[in-house]
Parts: sequence; structure tokens; C-alpha cells
Amino acid sequence: MKALLGQRDIRLLVLARFVDMLGDNVMWIALGIWIKELTGSDSAAGMSFFVFVLGSLFAPFGGVVVDRVRRGPLIVVLNLVAVLVVLPLLLVHGRGEVWLIYAVMLGYGMVSGVTGSAMTAYTQALIPAEQLGEANGLIQTALQGLRLVAPLIGAAVLSAYGIAPLVLGDAATFVLAALLIRAIRGRESAPAPRHGRERGELLRGVRHIMGTVTLRQAVLAVVFGLLAFGFSESVVFAVIDQGLHRPPAFLGVISSLEGVGAIAAGAVAGRLMRRIGESRLIASGLTAAGLGFAAGCVGSVWVVGVGVTLIGASLPWIIAGLMTLFQRSTPPELMGRTDAALGVMLSVPQTTAIALGAGLVAVVDFRLLLTAMAALMALGALYLFTRRPAAEAVTVEAPAEAAQAA
Repeated sequence: MKALLGQRDIRLLVLARFVDMLGDNVMWIALGIWIKELTGSDSAAGMSFFVFVLGSLFAPFGGVVVDRVRRGPLIVVLNLVAVLVVLPLLLVHGRGEVWLIYAVMLGYGMVSGVTGSAMTAYTQALIPAEQLGEANGLIQTALQGLRLVAPLIGAAVLSAYGIAPLVLGDAATFVLAALLIRAIRGRESAPAPRHGRERGELLRGVRHIMGTVTLRQAVLAVVFGLLAFGFSESVVFAVIDQGLHRPPAFLGVISSLEGVGAIAAGAVAGRLMRRIGESRLIASGLTAAGLGFAAGCVGSVWVVGVGVTLIGASLPWIIAGLMTLFQRSTPPELMGRTDAALGVMLSVPQTTAIALGAGLVAVVDFRLLLTAMAALMALGALYLFTRRPAAEAVTVEAPAEAAQAA
């Protein structure tokens, strides 16, 4: 980890992602709480995440763009566009304007989907292949660790001052992230020339994932997990309200406990990945999340707290394992399209689950939903744990000039 942080460009990249996600995490938590306060509805609050993920389904079109241009300048432009997307939230003053929050979240999701693909490709270009596992563990430690402070900041500022300071702060983080990316000195290779028709370009990423055994297996297992995580976006409000009898702002405390688990798990993700491999790291994360959801059935703050910590621990293992496997198995010229395809393959079930969860939480006991969520996690983990070890992923070397510059 010291060797990674000793490289200027990697420090700037990690810091840019940290700053960007700081604003996002503060805002996402605050928007859920804000909608709940405006409407009094768990379903309405959960729908904000549904609309965000729905916007990210446009990512395949952005993935084609990512593979045709240099990723660094594109990320700068996308962050500046995000500033314009978030500012309309300043116009929301009551329940009758909740639709505008949803509209902003839709645009937020569209920009975020393309930015994510560009960031994944840019990370591969800057970091040598043999250091990707450690780098992804470091990035996930930083990003997931934000759950320690971001939710509390979002809930506290919203309660004391309203939404305006959070909107302006989020806009400022986008600008700062753009400046940090702009300061990176490493030069990217020229984008690959365009081949084939537009439809074929969009599908190349899907074909790559489905044709790579380890990727296909990992994606299928993670889909089970994302169905459960999708339900959780609405169920968490029911756990807080009906299970623990706490106000909506208690979500800030719950989310901060996820940060504790994320920091602990992220710190060892790289080393654990080297010992057991990416697929088993993902399976271990799914197992931890399943136990965490099961704990939510118990009406005790302490038990739920332990469960939430386990859920937080699951995230860096699942994400770092999947991202490292993905980056090591994908040629640089396909990164944008393949990452966008991966995003859609994961977002569709998650979006469906968020929508179903927002409706079911109003008519089904939340404990039954938590039990189903734990079962989905167990299925995904069991599937990966029982797969035969496949051939090692094809290691994709970072461009020589980019690796040297980093």
C-alpha cells in the first residue's frame, strides 16, 4: 500500500475518487431521509435509489464513448456536467416538488454510469496489472470508509440547515475531483480505432463477459447479491422505523456502522485476494452480507449494529474482487464497453429489486424480506464456493508509458 501511495498519480486518482464519493455519499443518504421526511413514505424514499440506478442503465452508450476518447479529459468534463445536474435540487421546497428530486437522481445516475466506466478504464491504464488487487482494496477502503462520516454529515446538516448546503457542497466536490484528475501527469495511450457498426460496438462488452468463464461465474453470483441489496434500499427504513422504533435520521448511524466494517475488510482485501483469489473473496463477501441481513430480523440495536457492520465488510470484498477480476481479464480497448455492459448486467436486477422492494415493504413484513435477502446472498456464495477453479484470468498489462508515468 505504501508503494502505491508513494506514486503521485495514484495518490491523485485515489484522492479524486474519495472527494467525488464523499459528496455523493453525503447527498444520497440525505436525499433518502429528505424524501422520507417530505412524504412520510418508506417506498417513496426507496424509489430515489431506483431512479438513480435506472439512469445508470444508459451506461452502454457512454461506454462506447469511453473507448473512443482519452479517459482523463472525459472524467473532467463529466464531473463538470454533474455540477449542473445537481443544482436544481435547490428549487425543491415541499412535497409537491419531490418529482424534481427524482429527475435529478435520474440525471445523476446517467452521468455516474459513464463516469464509473471511465474511472475503471483510467485506473487500469495508470496502475500495473500486478498491483490492481491492492489498488482496488485501497480504493474500496477509502470509499467505503466514507460511511463512517458521510451519513452522519448528511443527516446532521440536513436536520440543522436543510438541503442547500449539501447541494452546494456536492457541487464543490465535483469541481475539486475534476481539478485533481486534471493534475495527473500520466499519459494514456491513444484510443483504439472504431470497428464495426454501432450495435456491434455496444454488444462487444457483453460478449467478452459471457465468453470469459471466471467473469461469467462472478457476475452471476453477484447478481444474487444485488437482488438482496436492491431490496435493502427500502427495507432499511422499515428496520429503523418498525424494528428499532427510531426516527429516519437514525439511518446516518446505521450507515456509519457499515463504514466500520468496510474499513476493516478493505484493509485486508488485497492480501486476502492474493491468498484465496478474486472469486472466493467475492463469495466471502456475499456470506458476510447474508449474515448481516439475517441479523436485521432481531429487534435489537446491538444485533442490528453487528449485522450492519458485516454488511459493510462485505462491500469492499465483493467490489474489489469483481473489479480486479474484471480489470485483469479485459483488454484496455474494451474497458469502456465491457464496464458499461457489466454495469447494466448488474443494474437491471438491482433496479428491479429496488422497485419490488419499495412496493413489498408496504405490504409484507420486513422480517420476511430480510430472510429472502439472506437466502439470496447464501445462494450466490454457495454457487461461487462450489465452482471448479477456472483457468487463470488473462493478465492485461498496463501500457508501458502509463505504467512508467504512474
